[in-house]
Amino acid sequence: MADEISVLIVDDSALMRNLIGRMIDATPGLQVAEKAMNGVFALQKIPRVQPDVICLDLEMPEMNGIEFLRERKNRGIDIPVIILSSVAERGAAITMEALSLGASDFIQKPSGSISEDIHTVANHLTSLLIAYGGQYRKTMGKRVLTPAEYAQKPEAAAGDKKPAFSNTFGLFGGPVSSGEQAKPPVQIRRPGKTEIIAIGISTGGPDALRMVFADLDPDLKQPILVVQHMPVGFTMEFARSLDRICPLSVKEGEEGDILTPGWAYIAPGNKHIEVERKGGSALLHLSDAPQVSGHRPSADVLFASVAMAYTNHVLAVIMTGMGRDGAQQLGTVYKEGGITLGQDEKTAVVYGMPRVAWEMGHVMEQVPLQKMGRRICEVAKGNR
Repeated sequence: MADEISVLIVDDSALMRNLIGRMIDATPGLQVAEKAMNGVFALQKIPRVQPDVICLDLEMPEMNGIEFLRERKNRGIDIPVIILSSVAERGAAITMEALSLGASDFIQKPSGSISEDIHTVANHLTSLLIAYGGQYRKTMGKRVLTPAEYAQKPEAAAGDKKPAFSNTFGLFGGPVSSGEQAKPPVQIRRPGKTEIIAIGISTGGPDALRMVFADLDPDLKQPILVVQHMPVGFTMEFARSLDRICPLSVKEGEEGDILTPGWAYIAPGNKHIEVERKGGSALLHLSDAPQVSGHRPSADVLFASVAMAYTNHVLAVIMTGMGRDGAQQLGTVYKEGGITLGQDEKTAVVYGMPRVAWEMGHVMEQVPLQKMGRRICEVAKGNR
């Protein structure tokens, strides 16, 4: 199974190691590289097994997850890490520290460190392992199996125990599509001066937003609104972590916030974020309305709101993420005369949301992650 994404499982619970291993064994395109009971053993095993991605607990004896991440950074190990821990539920600050130390993403264990309820997050966990592990394999010049290639493997033909290979979220080369870009919408009016910036992002977002926000100009005047799919209780700490590296001020959005130049607002977990203009001010509104495009907060809700409030004075950006949230209403921004940017395939952890938007004809320009912060500033300052 040399072509499959290999996973190193690091957890002090033998039960959890077994449960996670069974999930991986049952998932097409994944295989268990090795298991370790703490960070010390994980560091010893990495050179030998050379995994594509690491699934890491935070609470472990001898060397916990945070200590492992620090040592991983010191040793220059760039293998992506997905946090799976009950600490994530109790301590958002610890989880954000893990992300700041180089962890790529996180999932909360449903209930406790040795709970068999772990199967409730199986799809999310395996999707993240595929996404980050697949991207890492590509950067290392390794192959990533496509659905057709997996079906032709001898073990699949012989009746492998794994289920049918699914490409629903675009984890192996993007969502199923025609590969053709639709004709762009007709714009009602020409683009005007940018007055607000809206960003929709999901899987791969924490790392991507760190890079983008660190690269923004300190004199950028337009307020920024961000929908990052993230659980309740984590967006406040996430905003604080971005505030520490961004030259602008960053906060979790609150009901009634007056949008202020030089500020960025992160949508709270499980709340839609919308904008209302009153006189010379713009106010932030939070909503408990049903999920849109499978999410709350939803990038589609954000894009539709800023298009209505600001018409042709919007810069909207869609970035890495599974599914299609934001793709439809990015077209509304386009039609109203706003400017739309999309992250390119090469730099997206999951080229799902930006690909759907691109193929619908709603993206004016594709931008690599490393240049996105600069491009946002250029467009906002009138360099179209």
